[in-house]
Amino acid sequence: MTHATTRTEVIVVGAGPTGLTLACDLARRGVSALLVEQAGALFPGSRGKGLQPRTQEVFEDLGLLTAVHAAGRPYPRMLSWEDGEPQGEWDLVGGPGPIAPDPTVPFPSVWMLPQWRTQELLHERLRELGGEVVLGTALSGLDQYPDRVEARLTGPDGTERTVSARYLVAADGGRSTVRRAVGITMAGEQVDPRPALVADLEIDGLDRGNWHVWPKAPGGPLLLCPLPSTTAFQLFAQFGADGSAEAGTEGGTENDAEPDTSPEGVRRTVAARTHLPESALGRVHWASGFRPRTALAERFREGRVFLAGDAAHMHSPAGGQGLNTSIQDAYNLGWKLGQVLRHGADEALLDSYEEERLPIAADVLEISTRLHRAGGVRAGGLRRGPRTEQLGLGYEDGPLTVEARPGLAEDALRAGERAPDAPLDGAASGTASGTADSGPAGGTGSARRLFELFRGPHVTVLAVGRALPELPAGVHGYRIDGGVTERVYGPGLFVVRPDGYLGLATHDPADLPGYLGRLGLR
Repeated sequence: MTHATTRTEVIVVGAGPTGLTLACDLARRGVSALLVEQAGALFPGSRGKGLQPRTQEVFEDLGLLTAVHAAGRPYPRMLSWEDGEPQGEWDLVGGPGPIAPDPTVPFPSVWMLPQWRTQELLHERLRELGGEVVLGTALSGLDQYPDRVEARLTGPDGTERTVSARYLVAADGGRSTVRRAVGITMAGEQVDPRPALVADLEIDGLDRGNWHVWPKAPGGPLLLCPLPSTTAFQLFAQFGADGSAEAGTEGGTENDAEPDTSPEGVRRTVAARTHLPESALGRVHWASGFRPRTALAERFREGRVFLAGDAAHMHSPAGGQGLNTSIQDAYNLGWKLGQVLRHGADEALLDSYEEERLPIAADVLEISTRLHRAGGVRAGGLRRGPRTEQLGLGYEDGPLTVEARPGLAEDALRAGERAPDAPLDGAASGTASGTADSGPAGGTGSARRLFELFRGPHVTVLAVGRALPELPAGVHGYRIDGGVTERVYGPGLFVVRPDGYLGLATHDPADLPGYLGRLGLR
């Protein structure tokens, strides 16, 4: 049975972290969106559990970081085991000792939170913003027209309906139905031929203060990580690392057998490789087998359809990049859809999504692949550093980047880079004032940091050591003299995009109207 066509502005297919982030961003911009998920419930596993510093900044802007921090924890130190004895601790993230304070980086450490919990918090935030997920609903077909895309959606009872929208976003994972429907190919490679197992299970008698590693376990390395706000551990086990055929059926080779993902198989793997007795191993909440591979779509757009997250790029789990890169995709695309649909920006603005995100995805894929092939947990060498934090990734060569200040020092902040945070309170911070759109009394209100001024769906103009010119309605503007801001940014006029990157950096106020006009702000 087919119902009459209904309409919305954006259809988002897939309610993982990518789709939920995009739906939240669109909802706070007043853009009507339909978020559908083929499964009958949100993803139940812990898989992508590391939230990089840049992702935490995104979540602060979207209004859910307090909940994320309350539910998660910093990464624990790794503890290696051999022959039932602890062998010493080491740090997976960064080096030993505390991280030096940096006023430009409010969240310097990776934060651990199971993926299922991240999705729950995003879903709760989406509901607060007036949105919802339509579960048990699959895309069964789509057609594109010059002014719209029509999607055929099949509900849990088999009823098919057609929804018309201005745009459709594929956030439906590596096996994306949408990507195949629009004919976009994905090229990739197997990073490691050996199968792996990831699972969430209850364990009694294992200390929750460390991430436990058995690098020389028979059959391959095994890791058990305590998951915050739960009593469970995440298991990661690699198979075939010593030439054994433990993973699968009798007589299999090291690379053709698949891990046993049954509860009994998961518990058997842990008991065989560690000093833990099978009696200490309890309920298995979720388990999945996979072979690490990377892949990149040849393009991220086909007409009115966009690819985001795993539908556009697939990563090895090494380095904790997949979920974080996916969330950044949604954050990049959301504000551009908002400017087109709510502020009348030219649709050409949407071309910049692929032009900015595809090179970033390619670069991050290289990082995660190199980390995976570096040897990983066997030598305790899978340490992550500044490149994995995603704070240094930017759009310096992107189509929306205009750096108009000549003679910059080599280490100067430039257009296209992430707009750093900085404190506003105290004499060292100077003074701040703004236009009528900047807040109460035309000032900074109760804000204490630049990020508090940036927070929200708007574009911000910073006049650092300069007079603040008149700005179009809807643009938030602030003048800041001295302090950390002027030391970090240098003097000039800066357009801060809604996703927190510097779009324009100039000394000339005459450059502002043309640039803001490209964003639909006149």
